[in-house]
Amino acid sequence: MAEIVCIIGNKGGTGKTTLSHMLCQGLGLLGQRSACILTDTTREPLQPAGRRYITADARTPEALRKVVDKLRGMDDWLGVIDGGGNRTEIDRRLYGIADIVLLPFRESHEDIRTVIKDLDLFPRAYAVPTQWPSNAWQRRTADRSVAQLMSDYKHRILRPVIALSSSKLLLQRQVPDGMPTPLANACRAVAGQLMDLMELEYRQLGDTTERSDAGLPPPRAGIERLVHSH
Repeated sequence: MAEIVCIIGNKGGTGKTTLSHMLCQGLGLLGQRSACILTDTTREPLQPAGRRYITADARTPEALRKVVDKLRGMDDWLGVIDGGGNRTEIDRRLYGIADIVLLPFRESHEDIRTVIKDLDLFPRAYAVPTQWPSNAWQRRTADRSVAQLMSDYKHRILRPVIALSSSKLLLQRQVPDGMPTPLANACRAVAGQLMDLMELEYRQLGDTTERSDAGLPPPRAGIERLVHSH
């Protein structure tokens, strides 16, 4: 039976969509089949070609129900639901169907205050620092803010996802043929962290700098037909 990951949070602009696609791309690079499920009505569906995962359009409640029901009946899949900002009631519903919930947030104090409220609202959720600074001084400042303001939640904060300009490639309607190595490694890292959290086994392919996509399992036609039928 597939497990469902929901990426939600009340504040917009925290990187929910970017994290959803990085996570699914990384899962594919670790040999794990997954579907990235769009629920944000302000966004358009993205093409699955060139990705290591299937994309699903579930911007209506009925489409979401059908996609989730179908996924639940399939073995060894992960469904990653990309939520939207400022949708508390929808977040509550997604939380209710999720096996694990991720709350991305950026380094601003406003983001931190908002994610603390969401952590209180969703006690099974984990916070994910996203678009985190790569500059050493800025990174220390951001880490210090989290340590000071979120000390009560430290056991529910995952490792940061460092800001990469190349992550925008995953949000193009159709992705390029090849992905930069830093982006591929970042996607593997976030996916590996999730699978460790969920106690799921995965395959490490090659070393940390050069990994081949050859031999990875393609998405099954059945789920591909499902997600494109909505």
